[in-house]
Amino acid sequence: MDLALWIILGVVVLLLLVIWFQYNGLVRLSVRVDEAWSDITVQLKRRADLIPQIVNTVKGYAAHEKGVFESVTNARAATLSAQGPAQTAQAEGELQGALKSLFAVAEAYPELKANTNFLQLQQELVDTEDKIMASRRFYNAGVKDLNTRIRQFPGNIFANLFHINNREFFEVDESTNAAIQNPVNVEF
Repeated sequence: MDLALWIILGVVVLLLLVIWFQYNGLVRLSVRVDEAWSDITVQLKRRADLIPQIVNTVKGYAAHEKGVFESVTNARAATLSAQGPAQTAQAEGELQGALKSLFAVAEAYPELKANTNFLQLQQELVDTEDKIMASRRFYNAGVKDLNTRIRQFPGNIFANLFHINNREFFEVDESTNAAIQNPVNVEF
């Protein structure tokens, strides 16, 4: 009887350890995804703070380009109010297109392109874009790891038990991506 009790106790301890490791692994991945999303939102906020400065600098040289400025302002507002990866990705695509139009306008003004303040703001924006891409890659890698763990056995059992769900990837949709890559036609 003592041997049977030890075997049962050993099996119970082993099951508790499996549950413990599975749960902690899922929580660790979930927290990593949350942290990565937070990094993305910090960089998006940083870029959103730079955009009005760039718009105001360009406005001084190209005051008659009101439509471009409104487009950038609206796209910036949509990015700041977006909720979740899918909505944020859509807003990001619109903002990228609007910024492309803004910089196309800037290209038409050689004295603006030589402006030190504009060049510094443009460099900060490029740096921020690089950080957004890096944050997005880190986030998507975390989502991939979490979603894979949730779908694999025995992780799927524990994910359902503890209500840990799949996360969305942060991807720009194809229609928006095409709009970003096509050149902008600026006419004066």
